[in-house]
Amino acid sequence: MVDEEAPAEWRWLAHRVLDVDGSTLTMPDTPANQAEYPQMSSQRPGCGFPIARIVVVFSLAVGTVLDAALGKYQGKQTGENSLFRTLHPLLQDGDVVLADRYFSGWFDLALIRRQGAHVVIRKHQLRATDFRTGQRLGKDDQLVCWQKPARAKWMSPEEYAELPDSLTLREIRIRVTQEGFRTRELVVVTTLLDAEEYPADEIAKLYRRRWQAELNLRSLKIVLQMDQLRCKTPHRVRNEFFLHLTAYNLIRKVMAVAAARAGREPWTVSFKGTLQTIDNLLPLLATQISTVTWCDTLLAAIAAHAVGDRPDRLEPRVKKRRPKNYRKMTKPRQDYKKRAA
Repeated sequence: MVDEEAPAEWRWLAHRVLDVDGSTLTMPDTPANQAEYPQMSSQRPGCGFPIARIVVVFSLAVGTVLDAALGKYQGKQTGENSLFRTLHPLLQDGDVVLADRYFSGWFDLALIRRQGAHVVIRKHQLRATDFRTGQRLGKDDQLVCWQKPARAKWMSPEEYAELPDSLTLREIRIRVTQEGFRTRELVVVTTLLDAEEYPADEIAKLYRRRWQAELNLRSLKIVLQMDQLRCKTPHRVRNEFFLHLTAYNLIRKVMAVAAARAGREPWTVSFKGTLQTIDNLLPLLATQISTVTWCDTLLAAIAAHAVGDRPDRLEPRVKKRRPKNYRKMTKPRQDYKKRAA
């Protein structure tokens, strides 16, 4: 795998970091798809599209997909954290799971630690934080003990009994001073307890890179057009989903090779620029150019497509382009056709 072959300097403090995030996909409105992936309950029958929830685990070092899960959007055990639990066999000893606060529940943290992995996760806003009560490690940096809550309904008594009675965690308050960020202050929870080996500043820098998962999902859904799948049966929908992931990983591998040759990091190379470069150079393979020359040209061109260095870019969260002034569908399309006739 590309992630396993990544140079040591691409890793974070010698750890493999798994960047986790979730999203949704839609698909054609067919009876088979509706039965497997029902539309949102707030929509009237015939007025919505089947929708699926996905959770994707990315390699922070090279951006490839390490594993993914796809399931229903609504219902019991269909949330992002539930889907991620099905991917826990992926975790290895010493891995670091990087995720947002949706994955910060006590049982989620305990199950990740049981796999031997660590976490760097934003603390949920409903859990109180008091930096006067823990074991002080530094300014806005402390060790705390979270007691095991009552057994969750989805967990068996045997699995509940195997978990420890408490978790020792490290809480770090991060203050955001850059313009353009909505959040001015947040608390990150981690199982990396050694403040000397893992300074608070390094933890803060790592959590800021969690946004890389959002960018990778954008590449998957927008650039590779995975946001609206086209297949009309559930098993083909799943095939289409994983084929998108395969194509994405192949592109990421080319980016990693190009970045290594140019002495750069993969996350500084443009995904869309890479795809455009491949499309433009593919016709040359039909000429008399040698394969070696073509590959060297391709990798050099890809490495030249650098992502803009805009760490503190400030843009208003508004849309300029106006939507079409059509009414929204509130009943099945055939009802409109009958009325028009």
